[in-house]
Amino acid sequence: FGVLYMRVIELDHLTKYYGNIKGIEDVCLTVDEGDFFGLFGPAGSGKSTTIKILLGLLFASSGRASIRGKEAFYDRASALEDVGYLPPESMLHGGIMVKNILDYCARMRKKDCKEEARRLCERLGLDMTKKVDELSDSNRKKVAIVCALQHDPKIYVLDEPTSALDNSARGEFYSIMKEKNKNGATVFMSSHLMPEAGKYCRNAAIIREGNVLASDSVERLVNTGVKRVFLRSVSSLPKIKNARDVKFGKHGVKFLYKGSPAELLEVLSHLEFDDFTITDPDLDEIFLHYYTNTD
Repeated sequence: FGVLYMRVIELDHLTKYYGNIKGIEDVCLTVDEGDFFGLFGPAGSGKSTTIKILLGLLFASSGRASIRGKEAFYDRASALEDVGYLPPESMLHGGIMVKNILDYCARMRKKDCKEEARRLCERLGLDMTKKVDELSDSNRKKVAIVCALQHDPKIYVLDEPTSALDNSARGEFYSIMKEKNKNGATVFMSSHLMPEAGKYCRNAAIIREGNVLASDSVERLVNTGVKRVFLRSVSSLPKIKNARDVKFGKHGVKFLYKGSPAELLEVLSHLEFDDFTITDPDLDEIFLHYYTNTD
């Protein structure tokens, strides 16, 4: 028998306009229980707007958004009961000690989170005895992360969770989220760093200018048919159909190519070069593939 998954998050033709300015348009996404889902796009692409509507912080112009079948805008308390939300930026009062902020957030949840908060602070390298105005930007972000995670919810909605974090903290953050996901939690996170976050997500959507360009498993999104081509000792290049992101360097030229291998080899047969390689692109180059307008 197959495993039956419950749709934890559903976005159905979600649209938001700010006057005549488009925020998002016709966004359709589903996130199953236990998934680790990434919403990827640069600043201004519509990630935060989508998340704010999902959490009932913004009203949609049309469409619907729900968590476990409950629309957050109309049934917010019930929909968000078992959700941990991390905004992209958190406003923290500078004169308050970290442990007091964590205690306050725990009381709002009516839970004793002291042990989990202590464990998370230890793993992230956050000193609970310091006041917020004594913290670096990275440590302020850690406070917000612990606030979102300490009550151990079953659903995490994380908007740009690693922004401002130092590299070591980023690695530990993803280790924590992998563990929570392995224990059954659903993770829905946004990021402009597909090469970083894409390594941890099973499924993902790519959004640009308020529209979802693609939504699938990360494995299938990566298998775009795009190849990275490098030609050594080439100083000029004829126009090659389906080539993009052409870059000349000291040792030659590199570009991304999606098209007929035979057509590419035909063009290359008329060029002079010392050596060449054709390899699979990195995640950042795949991201570029989806963001390059081919019209």
